Amino acid sequence: MVYSARSIALLLAVSIAGVTALFLSLINSVAPSALLVASLVSFSVSYLLTYVVLEFLIFRGINKIDKMMGKLMKKELKGIAKEKTTSLNPFEKLNQEIATFALLQQKEIDELKKLEAFRKEFIADVSHELKTPIFAAQGFVHTLIDGAVNDKNVRTKFLKKAAKSLDGLDSLVQDLLTLSQIETGDIKMKFVQTDLVKLCEEVIDQFEEKAEQKKIALSLKPARQSKVYVLADELRISQVMTNLISNAIKYTPEGGSVSVSFDVGKKNVTTFVTDTGEGIPSQHLHRIFERFYRVDKSRSREKGGTGLGLAIVKHILEGHNSKAEVHSEEGKGSEFSFKLSRAKEDED
Repeated sequence: MVYSARSIALLLAVSIAGVTALFLSLINSVAPSALLVASLVSFSVSYLLTYVVLEFLIFRGINKIDKMMGKLMKKELKGIAKEKTTSLNPFEKLNQEIATFALLQQKEIDELKKLEAFRKEFIADVSHELKTPIFAAQGFVHTLIDGAVNDKNVRTKFLKKAAKSLDGLDSLVQDLLTLSQIETGDIKMKFVQTDLVKLCEEVIDQFEEKAEQKKIALSLKPARQSKVYVLADELRISQVMTNLISNAIKYTPEGGSVSVSFDVGKKNVTTFVTDTGEGIPSQHLHRIFERFYRVDKSRSREKGGTGLGLAIVKHILEGHNSKAEVHSEEGKGSEFSFKLSRAKEDED
């Protein structure tokens, strides 16, 4: 039953009129007509007073609050089933809406606090990553200005080091731009039928020299792989493979191995990048795809890289409705994998 000011006033007026009539009937001298008049008067006065008090001082204010809460909650409660209250208390609905809204606002506040903490950490990381190559290049240039430029050997050596620092700075800026464009949707994935085997072979060719320098066996397994077609953005998946293979070589010691293999299913193709490198401690596995996160910051910076490679991998794969998975054992190596939707092979 839904209560209103009118219904409550009516119930109270009838009750008061009944009590009044009953009380007056106990007096013998009171005529029946007087009982009727007294009942009507008490009913009218009680009804008017109760209705005015409830309607203008209570219910109208509650209805305004209820409408306001309803408007606020329409946006907040999309997709959430509203619970129906069976309580006879007319304030129960309003109380429930306020409690639900307060809970949603608290969740939003908690989320904003997390975003604020992430923003502060991100700014600190970017500042540090930018500062390192800038200060290095700045030191080499100032050394040359202070007189070392006259020594040909020192000049060439310092200019090469300054150029290397600036190349690192350029890579960092490019990775930041790429990550930002993917997150904001400025970079749209262009899905085409792509030969994944050919793509991986081309990426492997780019790293053959680097692998040979570290005496690392870089291979595609099996060596004579048939064509495997997937629906993907060829450029972005090439970027994914470049980052994964580059990291595998970077963290694999001399004499180790890095391999790329596939598991071809009916609907999906899973690509694996496996190495015999340092491995990743289990406590770090859930964070390695975060921007600038490094398992060992000092050693990672010595090996180079911007610290954004795996974050870019994560966002590109999310754009393909996929995700990167990693299995690793410290001291024995790591295996990164991801799935892509399989496409039909060309008939020709």
